[in-house]
Parts: sequence; structure tokens; C-alpha cells
Amino acid sequence: MSNLKFNSLINLKLTQESGQTSQAPWKYNSVGNTDEFNELIYLKVPSIINEVNDETINLNELPILLKLSQDKSNFNEFSYLYEFPKIVGNHQFSQILDEKNLSNNEIKTIENEIKKELVKIYDLGFDLQKFYEFLLDDEKLAPSVDFCNGLRLFIAKDPFECIISSICSANNSIARWTKSIDKIKQNWGEKAEFDSGIFYGFPSPNQFLDFYETPIEEADEDGHSYEIDCYTLNLKSCGVGYRAPYMKKASQMILDEVDLNEIFNMNYDEAFDLILKMPGVGPKVADCILLYGFGFEEAFPSDVWIKRIVSHLYFDGEEISAEKTRDFGIDHFGDYAGYAQLYLFHYARKSGLMEKIKK
Repeated sequence: MSNLKFNSLINLKLTQESGQTSQAPWKYNSVGNTDEFNELIYLKVPSIINEVNDETINLNELPILLKLSQDKSNFNEFSYLYEFPKIVGNHQFSQILDEKNLSNNEIKTIENEIKKELVKIYDLGFDLQKFYEFLLDDEKLAPSVDFCNGLRLFIAKDPFECIISSICSANNSIARWTKSIDKIKQNWGEKAEFDSGIFYGFPSPNQFLDFYETPIEEADEDGHSYEIDCYTLNLKSCGVGYRAPYMKKASQMILDEVDLNEIFNMNYDEAFDLILKMPGVGPKVADCILLYGFGFEEAFPSDVWIKRIVSHLYFDGEEISAEKTRDFGIDHFGDYAGYAQLYLFHYARKSGLMEKIKK
């Protein structure tokens, strides 16, 4: 596929590894002076005609492998390539999806859809330079510009995956919850094979309802044919711990009560109240879901570290609650609250401020 450039100030590596996301970083590779990122995304297509077998393959979405690359010294642009799958599930696509078999209009449509996804995922419509002017007017935040140049929100590809990942991230380390999500995808996600490797989609809410929660539950269904350690196709074997029932209950709620697409049209307060009703979701996780899953940039996720950072910078170290921290962030930063939280956290990590606060 052709190599297409996308001009916009962004540090891809920093954006993916900021520690403030609701999805795992994309597959990363460093080649000389270039950072490369590969990930599976889905484009909406109604069906594909396999003229070889005179077969119509019905798909909800078509998996595409995106391959992003960026010069480590130039954050003003990045390039991307894309690949069609060779095999998806039981379907062969090698002879169907080929650039030689597609018209210019079909290729243009695909590339336009890819660009829309990239704009959404990396929030490329957000004016970073205007935001930096806002930061520089605040003496507490002004130093963050140098530490966070090119840092953007990393919006989840799939809101449902964001919700499950956010539930998994509660009281959990980044390394553990990203490993758990990867295991869930490998166990139950749709397998797509490309020339560049194998990638997995994320299971649907319907699929989650059928997952075993524990090895014992899986063994009971199987009649205990094996030792208990052999049963690994269950949520707890993916490392999600006590969060397993929350994930299944949230999936049921999404199927029965919540249209995720409608959340995009709600105001922030309505969306917050709705997400807060999901099992395993407190105020901080709800704000993470709204910010990183639905792009509500007025959200201000407040955990123990954000509370300490805000207290140190704006309240002379006074002990403040997570609720007061959240209210302060929303009121003080307004429409920039989500970005301010992102920059505060990364600045504190990289500048040594977090170590100072620990002491």
C-alpha cells in the first residue's frame, strides 16, 4: 500500500506510553532513528464478494493492519502504511483483497476511513499550540510544555474495549492490566493474519457473557478431566482477579440498557452519571472511560497521584479529597481539564516532582 503522510504535531511514542490511557500501547519497534507502531483497526464494510468461489462474505467490520512510523527527531508529522488481511477466522482474503483488484474509488474510500480513525484515536483535531498558550499562562503548568511536547490524548479504538480495560485497570498496575487485556484478546478475540504477523480483535459484549470466570467454573463444566492448573480459558486465568464478575455484569448492562453510541451525544454530566452505574466503576474510572473512550475532554480523572500533584501545586500540600481534586480540575481547567490532567501526570513523572511528593 502507498505510504501516506499525516502532518500534525504529535509525539507518537510519548502519547502511547504516557501511562494515562484506557488501551494497551500498539506493538512497538525501534528501527534506527524511526519509531514504528502496528495495530489492528476495523473499518465498516457491509460485505465482500469472493468472485473466485462466487461467495458473499458478510462482515460487520473489516480488520486492517495500520503501520505507523515517525522520525524520532520530528514530531510534526508521521507516516502510515496499511495491510489487508490474508485470513480472518475461516475466511481466506488473499485473492479477494488486493490493491490490484480494487478501484481507485475503493482505495480512496478506505484511506479516508483510515484517516478518520487516526484523527479520532490520536485526537489530531485538537489544537496543541493553543493549549500550550493556556499552559504558559499558568505558572504551575508552564514547565510541563517542555516535558510533554507533542503529547496527545490516546483515544480507544473501541469504546467497549475501553470500558473493560478501564475496569481491569482499577487498583492495578499498567503492566498487569495491559497483559490481561492482551490475554483476553488472544483467548477469545477474532484472529486476523497479515503478511506482518497475527493480530487479535477484542471480544464482543455477547462473548463476555459466555466466558468462565474462574478455573474451577471451567473445570466443573468439563467434568474435571484435567488438573485445575490446565484450565486457562477463563477470565481469572487472564489475571483480572476480582474484576471478572464486574466485566461480565458490565457487558450485560451494555447489551440490555446502554447504547454506547448514544453516550457520544450526551453532555458530560449525563454521561458521567450513566457510566458510574456500571459495576466496578468509581468516579476515577468513569472519568477515564469518558476521556479516553468517548473524548469528553472536560473530564478530570483523579487518583491518588493526581490528588497529590494538585495538592502540591495548588493547595500548598494540604490534604484534599479525590472529589475536591476532581471538582478543582473541572472548574480550574474547564474544557482543557482532560489534557491538563494528562500533562500534570506526565510532567510529575518526568520532572522529578512525583519523587519529591513521595518523600
